[in-house]
Amino acid sequence: MRLFVAVELPDAVRDVIAAGLGRLKRDQPSARWVRPTGMHLTLKFLGERPEPFVAQLDLTAAAALAALPAAGVRLGGGGFFPNDHHPRVAWVGGEGGGLARWAEAVDEAAASLGAEREARPFALHLTLARIERPWGAQAVEHFRVELGKWRFPEFTAREAVLVRSELTPAGPVYTALRRWPAAAGGGDGDGA
Repeated sequence: MRLFVAVELPDAVRDVIAAGLGRLKRDQPSARWVRPTGMHLTLKFLGERPEPFVAQLDLTAAAALAALPAAGVRLGGGGFFPNDHHPRVAWVGGEGGGLARWAEAVDEAAASLGAEREARPFALHLTLARIERPWGAQAVEHFRVELGKWRFPEFTAREAVLVRSELTPAGPVYTALRRWPAAAGGGDGDGA
């Protein structure tokens, strides 16, 4: 199974994205835009794993996340991977308070089961598009200006989700396999 761990987005955040993407798709060069219904904040990509891994990770990750508080999330701004001069992925950024601790806990739980540790520290981002043909400087600047107009509601992440990703010609199909709540309290903003 192809697996990852993520935080789901509240509908109010998806609504802002859907409205903004409508304008960007009309104005920007071609790209593979991510559907708002499939967007999430990835804590850890696990890749292909055997089915028994799910039950094992369920035990270790659930306990680790239950010890951590909920996390306030503020989305805004964005950019490109690897950079503005060679944009391959367009993304929304933000601040996630305790989400870095969540990502570390999931990374530790997965590593205890033989998964490779993350090489880089957690960086909160929400992928909007994968860019197949390079965008010029004008398109990059226009994207940044438009993204700066988006106003996301703050929300509180209260659980992480283990997700199975099945790749299909119509796009990925995501299935939530496990939900791991954080400890009560912590975070700020509106509930997710």
